[in-house]
Amino acid sequence: EVWGFDYYGDSRTVDVHVKRLREKLEGVSDKWALKTVWGVGYKFEVKE
Repeated sequence: EVWGFDYYGDSRTVDVHVKRLREKLEGVSDKWALKTVWGVGYKFEVKE
């Protein structure tokens, strides 16, 4: 578990930041993408 028992924030914090990253970087390059790996997390995928 990422958050300790004293954490009172939202568990969707990482998801919100990833969404904002995708919005800011959209259209910058078509050579990479930020992909969701269901049940695991996120990864940068480089297209060659």
